[in-house]
Amino acid sequence: MDSSNEKIDEFITCSAVAHSSTANLGPGFDVFGLGLDAFEDVVTITKTNKMKSSIPRINLTCSGDGTEMIPSELNENTAGLVVIKMLHDFNLNKNANWDLDLHIVKKIPIGYGLGSSAASAAATALAVDGLFNLQLPKRLLIRYAAEGEIASAGTRHYDNVSGSMLGGFVIVTSTPEFDFIGLEVPESLHLAIAVPVMDVPIKKTAVARGVLPKLVPLESVICNTANASTVVAGFALKNTKMIAKGINDLIVEPSRKHLIPGYELVKRNAIKEGALAVTISGAGPSMISVLEDKKTAIQVANSMAQAFLESGVVDTKTIICRPSGGAKIVHVSK
Repeated sequence: MDSSNEKIDEFITCSAVAHSSTANLGPGFDVFGLGLDAFEDVVTITKTNKMKSSIPRINLTCSGDGTEMIPSELNENTAGLVVIKMLHDFNLNKNANWDLDLHIVKKIPIGYGLGSSAASAAATALAVDGLFNLQLPKRLLIRYAAEGEIASAGTRHYDNVSGSMLGGFVIVTSTPEFDFIGLEVPESLHLAIAVPVMDVPIKKTAVARGVLPKLVPLESVICNTANASTVVAGFALKNTKMIAKGINDLIVEPSRKHLIPGYELVKRNAIKEGALAVTISGAGPSMISVLEDKKTAIQVANSMAQAFLESGVVDTKTIICRPSGGAKIVHVSK
């Protein structure tokens, strides 16, 4: 009998979960990230032994809503890029006697500014780490997760992947090299998210970055710096009202608001119903409100959905959430 046709039943599986996130929080463009327990992605990687050593085959599959938008080619897929980079850097695919099955369960809406690609990337980095027992520090795991953002945004971004990997509020730097500061969140912090169901470009982040101004007034820079400092102070002092006071962007958001139908009405409705602050979640089109209690958050979410409806968006998903914990391994088997 040809041994290559024998059934292979030896395997190792590692599953990891990472939550959604929001980036920028108004003035913190490419710097602030906040993990959200609104949605989650689960990535499972199974290593299956084979009889002969060779270059490993990596099979990618996806399930969940919107997966028709996800590239099936490894080098064009968020999770695929993470796996390729980690296997290469740690020399794991040299003379390998195994293949990998990579499966992504998508629960985070794709292309709506809630860190969908970042969550898949974060969960994948953690799953590879667990599968091969690399025991990498979180800083390095975030750097590998950021590799996945190249597939969706065209370049590495650390804000969403840091929020998904670490949970809570994260301040990131990317020059001269990546680093982060994580802060705990106030117990009172609640978020109301309105996700308008509408057609979004496949490379939506690149489109949203394409409308940004090349030059901005010095006064706007000064104001944004003050506002961003207020947001950081609010998290440091665990003061939700102070956080909300700083969520006001004079540079990026004014350039992007035309991409979101009903932006002004959504914001007015939310403030009228008690939101402390309202901003675009990441590159949009989702919008997110900051509040101190769940009851008000529900009222605000409903008002945001109504504003989108009045602006021509037939369907809007709303969710009330809090900041999330970090990504974690949820299953390992041999």
